[in-house]
Amino acid sequence: MCGICGIMMLNGEKVELSDLKKMNDLLIHRGPDDEGFFIHENCGIAMRRLSIIDLTTGRQPILNETEDIAIVFNGEIYNYQEIREELVLKGHIFKTRSDTETIIHLYEETGIDFVKKLRGMFAIAILDIKNKRLILTRDRLGKKPLFYSCTNKYFAFSSEIDSLISFKEVKRSVNLKAVDTFLTLQYIPAPMSIYSEVKKLEQATAMVLESGELKTYKYWEVPKDQIDIDFEDAKIETRRLVTDAVKLRMISDVEIGAFLSGGIDSSIVVGLMAQNSSKAVKTFSIGFKEEKFNELEYAREIAKRYSTDHSEFIVEGTMTQILDNLVSIYNQPFADPSALPTYFVSKITAKNVKVALNGDGGDENFAGYQRYVATKAIFYLDKFTPDFVIRIISKSLNPLQEKNAPFGVVWKMRKLFRTALKDSIEKGYLATLSFFDIDDKNEMLSDEFKKILGNEINYAQSYILELMSELDDKDITKKMTYADLNSYLSECLMTKMDMAAMSNSLETRSPFLDHKLVEFVQRLPSEYKLKGFNKTKFILKETFEDIIGGKIKKRGKMGFSIPLGIWFRGELKNKFEEYCLSDKAIKRGYFNKKSLRMLWDEHQSLKRDNGYKLWAILMLELWHRRYANDFKL
Repeated sequence: MCGICGIMMLNGEKVELSDLKKMNDLLIHRGPDDEGFFIHENCGIAMRRLSIIDLTTGRQPILNETEDIAIVFNGEIYNYQEIREELVLKGHIFKTRSDTETIIHLYEETGIDFVKKLRGMFAIAILDIKNKRLILTRDRLGKKPLFYSCTNKYFAFSSEIDSLISFKEVKRSVNLKAVDTFLTLQYIPAPMSIYSEVKKLEQATAMVLESGELKTYKYWEVPKDQIDIDFEDAKIETRRLVTDAVKLRMISDVEIGAFLSGGIDSSIVVGLMAQNSSKAVKTFSIGFKEEKFNELEYAREIAKRYSTDHSEFIVEGTMTQILDNLVSIYNQPFADPSALPTYFVSKITAKNVKVALNGDGGDENFAGYQRYVATKAIFYLDKFTPDFVIRIISKSLNPLQEKNAPFGVVWKMRKLFRTALKDSIEKGYLATLSFFDIDDKNEMLSDEFKKILGNEINYAQSYILELMSELDDKDITKKMTYADLNSYLSECLMTKMDMAAMSNSLETRSPFLDHKLVEFVQRLPSEYKLKGFNKTKFILKETFEDIIGGKIKKRGKMGFSIPLGIWFRGELKNKFEEYCLSDKAIKRGYFNKKSLRMLWDEHQSLKRDNGYKLWAILMLELWHRRYANDFKL
């Protein structure tokens, strides 16, 4: 696990070591154990290493036998030993025991299709001197990030934006389309970034720079077809694949642990780790003093069941003092509120182990979100119920209070009904994902910002709807999980976990994102995952009931949420007023001053919980104060 970066000068100039070192130094938190550089004429690559596999001989960059191919690599390849054995039989000579060297020999053997054989998480850069070729690629589900910038003068790449923009040639103009998309989705999806000149390589994509020409291609996609399989047989295969995925991710030359939330997914991971470990698994949990947001009771139950070496940490509103640091960690506006507790659980975990397994991907694979339930319910209501009945149901939801959970079931159902009544189910689903939907932005954004954006104000909508339209069938659950695996999971959740963990020099591994498991689960009938209108993760719960127990199996989905509504009336109140309601913030030109003030007053008067919207606005302004303080439209 590490951070990687590189520069190729396309005008023939030589790469300066000082430029490469400056970029690499900004990745030290991703790899505090070692550093390495390789420069050949107009191209240079570098890395910072967090030593996990082959602690003594796994230094990077690694070269092949003839020293005309070099590689830097961020991630873990779980099937590298199997691949290595095949390559040795074909005559390849290895100098290390690392997975990194396996990749370079695999490239020699198979060319740019090498990536299709890899099972793991990765961002890879290969410099092929002989063919004057630079290859970049990312893993299938977007675990490891890779950003790049390119003009006719240079091509530069890095694991993080701050490192990339430290290269003197990269400009930093704010991407307004990205700002608008962020306000809707809470994140900025690839290939965009907050800077117009910086792009993010998309998941499951390889990029080849050769003879001054840049080409990209997708080497894998989430399956769209469905298999015919008996439910009991599907349970057997699910158990085999999940167990195998956990075992593979326990391979390490250093001690490993696990995040334990007390939910279905992390509980299964911890249970399987305990069954396959000779000593107590180290587990780490985060809680809140606000009982409504606290899951520690369930985490303790699993910890006790498997006699884990358990540690807990309570996140309080006063800990929002690290928000400025959080903005620096993500390098661009990012408004998933669970980034805060994820940072803290990573921090305490990193003090004890270098590697932690987690439950990421369980919800997207097995249809675990409540928004799936709400959307499926309205899909069938819309299909079989007269319009006037739907309108009555919709109106009956209006008096219900949002309280301090604006992304709860009532909130989702209300937004779904309102949108579905005038639009499609797909757009209703998008509304449940949106911090600011189209109607909100028409009211909140300034006329000048809307004018500049033009038709691109709807990009977030087209981005999600286009993903859903890639499936021709009428299975709304499959459409939702497919869209989430290609957007929310990779662009939000994976970004959140990677940046929070790596800022603390911690490697995280996600068994539920094993691509062989994803390929199987996504081909299962949706009814196996979301049974009826309320049984989420049905096959997963049935398969692992012996591991999680009845109490965990029956509990509802909680999510890694934080008490934003409460905090914006308490610990965060002064900070929002000081930053977001200031003349400086208003003069940036994004928001209508009157509407912004109304949003704030509604929240303070308890008329409505606008916590998530306020969080997005705050994170945007904090980013500007850190990176583009003088910016205005």
